[in-house]
Amino acid sequence: MATFTQSNGATNIDNILAQEANRIGADIHRSTVHTSPWMDLIKKSTFPDQMGYQLTTLIYSSTLPTTDAAGGTLAGSAIWGDMGALNSDNNVFGTAATDQPLKDSAESTVGPNESNKGAINFGKELKKYNLKRAVIESPRINVEDLRFAAHRADQLRAIIELMTESTRYTWEERYRDEFDSLADNFVACRSATSVSKLHTGKEGVTSATTLDAGGDADTGTDGYDAAQANSNNLPEANISNALMDDLYFRLVRAGAGGNAYGRENGRPVFGFVCSSEVSRQLQIESEFRDDIRYNSSRVSELVAPLGVEKSFRGYYHLVDDLAPRFDIGDSDDKLDRVLPYTVSGGVVSPNAAYESAPVEIAYIIHPDVFESQIPNPLSGANGLTFDPVNYKGDFKWTNIPSADLNPDGTIGFFRGILASASKPIKTKFGYAIAIARKSTTAAKGL
Repeated sequence: MATFTQSNGATNIDNILAQEANRIGADIHRSTVHTSPWMDLIKKSTFPDQMGYQLTTLIYSSTLPTTDAAGGTLAGSAIWGDMGALNSDNNVFGTAATDQPLKDSAESTVGPNESNKGAINFGKELKKYNLKRAVIESPRINVEDLRFAAHRADQLRAIIELMTESTRYTWEERYRDEFDSLADNFVACRSATSVSKLHTGKEGVTSATTLDAGGDADTGTDGYDAAQANSNNLPEANISNALMDDLYFRLVRAGAGGNAYGRENGRPVFGFVCSSEVSRQLQIESEFRDDIRYNSSRVSELVAPLGVEKSFRGYYHLVDDLAPRFDIGDSDDKLDRVLPYTVSGGVVSPNAAYESAPVEIAYIIHPDVFESQIPNPLSGANGLTFDPVNYKGDFKWTNIPSADLNPDGTIGFFRGILASASKPIKTKFGYAIAIARKSTTAAKGL
């Protein structure tokens, strides 16, 4: 097998499993990467069988009574009217026709007055979504190596745990990017010289690598028209409670409170996924520090397993220390993604550029924004049987015989397959907030 070289170049490990017992202790140590709340808070369901790779979902928007069938003006209390004419003595219900519920002038028979009437119109929208697939494979491993490997059970266990961690990281990136692309609202934190910018109805926020910081045009694949990119829509201020309060009230008025992650004092509590730095910035902001002491210590059972102990001003702070960060392009006013890790020779190392990146994205999440649909394993159909594939990323040992490369069937590898479709639901409840994380100026409200 090929030689595996550590990043410092000082030690070579032959094959995948170390064989020399006098150079490796009984404890097999491994490095880990940070985990985030995206795994637990995204709704998961089953992708329907025999429906193809692409589906369409029908979404009904909120509706209220209007004054006419055309849906022009909200009706309010104006549609309320007397059921009938009353005589001079309002406390007496007599036998005269004028005392009875009168007919409307347009009615031919006696009945309730319907001159004041509201109408309900149903708004609906079709959204398409489709399955996507990813495959993760380990290096090829010769099972003969196990005969001579030191502490082979511990080494195999460490390898399997690392592969499981890789699967988790891949799912986290998937869920974060899908929320990012489906959320309808993008907010750029701005200073007191210009209110923070809110863009709605976009097709995505950051896409895979870049974000155009342009205007409201919805023509680009990442939600903005590159021709309208300009510095006025880039974040220039840090996160503030004033901005978060404005977004909170917008969510409540949009109807997002009905299925929030929790309720306190009759008010909904929404999820706010952000880095530790952003969470701290909000909690130490001047004039808001007492909110930490006086907030309730009772949290929703959905977020309690994530270590959340209390809410803060209507939000549960859900820490994601791998939150997306960006550099600002010198010539095109784009936000260029900076990943938290670099990989060299298969060894993962922290990326120094991530620590210095000036812009960070935080998210107001809601359980109704989208749903992850994962196909069920299929073991056969119409009398045919085959090995089922688990699309959640469980690793399976694969051994493929080959007359030239693997004649004895002793060489194999671990292979995990992931597949999911992101079903959009109420995407108007999702917010992505671009923050100038190095700024000492608090963002202006909307």
